[in-house]
Amino acid sequence: MRLNFFGVFFLLSLILVAQEKYPTNTFRSPLEIPMVLAGTFGELRSNHFHSGIDIKTQQREGLPVLAVADGTVTRIKVSHWGYGKALYIAHPSGHTSVYGHLKKFGPEIEEYVKKIQYDKQSYEVEIFPEYGELKVDKGNIVAFSGNTGGSSGPHLHFELRSSVSEKPTNPLLYGYEVRDATDPSLVGLFAYPLSNDALVNRSAQKIQLNFTRQADGSFLADKVTALGTIGFGINSFDRQDMAANQNGVYAVKQTVNGRVYLEYDFESFSFGETRYINTLIDYAHFGKYRQRIQKCFKEPYNHLSIYKTLYNNGKIDIEEGMSYTVELLISDIEGNETKLVIPVEGKQEAVKIKKDDTTTKDFIIADKPNNFDLGAAKVYFPANTFYEDFYMSLQKGKDTITIHDNSVAAHRNFTISFDPSQYPLEERRQLFIARLDDHMRPSYSKTYKRDGSFTTRTRALGMYTLVKDSVAPTISPKNFKEQQWLSNYSYLSLKISDDLSGIDTYSATINGKWVLMEYEPKTNTITYNFDDKILNDTQCELKVTVTDNVGNSSTYTGTFFRK
Repeated sequence: MRLNFFGVFFLLSLILVAQEKYPTNTFRSPLEIPMVLAGTFGELRSNHFHSGIDIKTQQREGLPVLAVADGTVTRIKVSHWGYGKALYIAHPSGHTSVYGHLKKFGPEIEEYVKKIQYDKQSYEVEIFPEYGELKVDKGNIVAFSGNTGGSSGPHLHFELRSSVSEKPTNPLLYGYEVRDATDPSLVGLFAYPLSNDALVNRSAQKIQLNFTRQADGSFLADKVTALGTIGFGINSFDRQDMAANQNGVYAVKQTVNGRVYLEYDFESFSFGETRYINTLIDYAHFGKYRQRIQKCFKEPYNHLSIYKTLYNNGKIDIEEGMSYTVELLISDIEGNETKLVIPVEGKQEAVKIKKDDTTTKDFIIADKPNNFDLGAAKVYFPANTFYEDFYMSLQKGKDTITIHDNSVAAHRNFTISFDPSQYPLEERRQLFIARLDDHMRPSYSKTYKRDGSFTTRTRALGMYTLVKDSVAPTISPKNFKEQQWLSNYSYLSLKISDDLSGIDTYSATINGKWVLMEYEPKTNTITYNFDDKILNDTQCELKVTVTDNVGNSSTYTGTFFRK
């Protein structure tokens, strides 16, 4: 990094920023419309916590995105997935602002990015400009909102991170105003017998508890009888005033007879710990019902740093003849609260629902590596692939293997290796490893072919097999026809698709010159923008080549005209 005046000022500012943990007058809004959220910081997502806020863009794309403070662009990433088109700006306060799912960048940045895309002949790029090379002023238009990457609808993903540690922090702590006078909603309450001898309402298994709303707005659970060490879990969400989205809650606090047993919030977290979300939620319940129960107790393999207070890891020891009042307080960042009271009586009762003691011949010791030969394939689990020891169900098949089910989360990638020797050499090129869903539909798992073995690395348990793909992708014009004049068009687009292994690469030329095609997988569309201004010819010969993940390739050629 070249340490010019701007860089020196930035480094000195890191010392000053400690004086105010969350400055509330430093950052402006990244949009010029009222801030309405489609997603909150720390929200529970698949295998990760949401690291920013999702700001609604009134179901539109193309809204100006503004620099929230003076700064310099330090990173630009363009990807088909994830944040799509994303921009990272470092500020003298020691923070970095992140803007994701963009439609395009501001004029200066767009020109800078397109030059690199054309130099590399690649739509997907990751760029780290020299510090101070692309300076921006507070309020500058740096991009336009969109729906690129893994977005499921138009919005702006916005983050504030530490420029040093890269830890994201809840942006709403910095003075942003979001109208919210709505208490969090409580959807479900669950009790967990945790010790070997524990019972809850005569059950040795997790059970759901009933609760009712009281006159003061709080909730009261039906009286619980229990013995041994138990814990509770909740299914809840929060809503802001101007949105119907079921967003994540900010904080959970559990007290037992007035003593705080557990308290956590989503002030900040690190990306290195985000996959431990699978230990905060009841993952087996999520795998079966797609509902996220947040545990109000901490498992020994849970390494999250979000906890502010812990006593006995949130677990409650119930003794016979004793009474307990458990209170759960669920709150949003504006201080709106939902209170749930659970009366618990320590009582010895006969077991009605016994513990599930299902065993198999294969027992996984989580902190040790595990190898299995399943005939058609071999499976290797590195040490600490899983969070805890458990009995795993493995099934051999002639062509298919089954690795347990989706009730267990894998923290690390494991390896599956298939032996393709039973297939003729000419067929092997078109084979890939596929994961089969509940309806036996295959999805491509990135397949490495070497040394007579097909291998994939994945975190998803389930059914796997080898699948043959002999059909090339399809390519068809979307907004134009052969021999058409396109003088008044701002872009041309084509639809590309592959019905099995999926698209791997695509490229296009016009009159033999490479042109930038922007690929949107959600709509199976590639688009060329005539603003690139690389064409001087009236007659244009377009050639598009698309290749799938096993190497099947298709080429489209066509002619159009422009003045």
